[in-house]
Amino acid sequence: EKFKMLKNEGNDCVKKGKYKEAVNKYSECMKLNTTECTIYTNRALCYLKLYKYEEAKQDCDHVLQIEDSNIKAFYRRALAYKGLQVRKNVAGI
Repeated sequence: EKFKMLKNEGNDCVKKGKYKEAVNKYSECMKLNTTECTIYTNRALCYLKLYKYEEAKQDCDHVLQIEDSNIKAFYRRALAYKGLQVRKNVAGI
């Protein structure tokens, strides 16, 4: 029950563009249930919006270990890799 409430609060934060708050809500959800893939893909989305590509990639990797055909996780992980690549190029590495 608390899990559902936190997830909904996280989703509301995302709709309002409050990605940091949403990350906190989803992280709280994870303490209650570590196998719910949507929480990880949702948090990955927030990390992407916050330019935290490594964190987004880790969340997607976690989902793909549980559910190896999760399209959202594949897509968001690709965006994370793209973000990491851009950052590398900008840094001149």
